[in-house]
Amino acid sequence: MASDTVDKARALLEQRRDELNQELRQIEKAISGLGGRKRGPGRSRGSGGAKRRGRRGGTRADQAVKLITENPGIGVSDLGRKMKMKAPNYLYRVLPDLQKEGRIKKKGQGFYPG
Repeated sequence: MASDTVDKARALLEQRRDELNQELRQIEKAISGLGGRKRGPGRSRGSGGAKRRGRRGGTRADQAVKLITENPGIGVSDLGRKMKMKAPNYLYRVLPDLQKEGRIKKKGQGFYPG
């Protein structure tokens, strides 16, 4: 008895899913007919032509290299503090790229100029 109920519920859900998929195809066809295109993942459209203001003092990567040159052996937390970052975890994404570029080197917990 419970199995019949589950089977009926599953059949209804699959039927509804098929209806929604068909409706989605119709909507996408209508959009493409209007000259638009299906939006993919990525940044929102925003204001388009508006230029964004750059960061004062260069990029975070350049700031990090400068501070590492001035303070050889500095750790990530101290580096983040000197850069006045609210979230120094961001540096864990930036520093490996700088290592690959040869701009810095890591020895133990500290970073040194490349």
